[in-house]
Amino acid sequence: MAKRHKPRRGSMAFSPRKRAQRHFGRVKSWPSSDADEVRVQGFAGWKAGMTHVLLKDNNPKSTSAGQEVRVPVTVVEVPEMMVLGVRGYKMTPYGKQTAGEAWLDSSALIDAFPDISRRIPEPKEHDSKKHLESLSEEDLCEVRLIVATQPSKVSGSPSKTPEVMELGLTGGGISTQLEWAGEQLGQEIGIGNVYEEGTFVDVVGITKGFGFQGVIRRFGGKLLSHKNSKRRRQHGNLGDKGTGYVRKTLRQAGQKGYHQRTEFNKSILRISNPEENEITPAGGFLNYGEVSNPYMLIKGSLPGPAKRLVRLRDAVRAENKDNYPIDITYVSTASKQGA
Repeated sequence: MAKRHKPRRGSMAFSPRKRAQRHFGRVKSWPSSDADEVRVQGFAGWKAGMTHVLLKDNNPKSTSAGQEVRVPVTVVEVPEMMVLGVRGYKMTPYGKQTAGEAWLDSSALIDAFPDISRRIPEPKEHDSKKHLESLSEEDLCEVRLIVATQPSKVSGSPSKTPEVMELGLTGGGISTQLEWAGEQLGQEIGIGNVYEEGTFVDVVGITKGFGFQGVIRRFGGKLLSHKNSKRRRQHGNLGDKGTGYVRKTLRQAGQKGYHQRTEFNKSILRISNPEENEITPAGGFLNYGEVSNPYMLIKGSLPGPAKRLVRLRDAVRAENKDNYPIDITYVSTASKQGA
């Protein structure tokens, strides 16, 4: 009788632990909502570093309700993003597929955003109105914006090449979203047009990379006895003899870090400009420098080192989250140089 086959059961967790394809995360899905007005569902910014704030705990269920508590925050610099195009998706038996795109006219694109030539070749003649009309005739299931970052505005960014990515749209109907997106071509979108203080977001980023590491450091395995022959920082056994191969579930040496990870339900404590509220500590942020653009204070830590580009998305698990008024009384700008 032939051997029966069945799919494996159980989670493989983060396996396989391999390097990310690029230095910023990929958003694989956008949450749906029944909002009436069209709005953008995401943004991107550079992680500058961490500091701490003092704020009043307005959660009545908290043990420290009404008291001033110290909260660690991450500073994310978020300059405006340039809208380059619109992309429509249609549903097929094989899932969502691109139905078409409408980009900003060739001459207007270079005039409005000359740095884009660092990322993509100079586009040929393109009639955005014609392509928007063809998109309106398609049976679309989703509309997204094609935007680009502006790293030339960020002094802490090591690159001046913009990154092109998609942002989801929600609210209204497909035709309303398509019309709204067409009006945004060539315009800049600021963080204030997307999020408000007190909302919850998901942060997608690439963790700090450590290269090729052994099994002890990579998985935190136990050192073998000092009486062990030849080595201690290795496995005592790679499996039974009869199997004839090493199972993929066995912990082995390999890539550590530089993986895509998503932090869910991160609270936005502040959205501001350096002119209104100074945020750069004395001597600047370590490995980053000064923050000269609009910034966000996000509660807790975020994946990745300083200078890493992180992406923000509407929270997909925030149904049971309660929003409380945010009352920040102090933001630390003390030196991070250890002085």
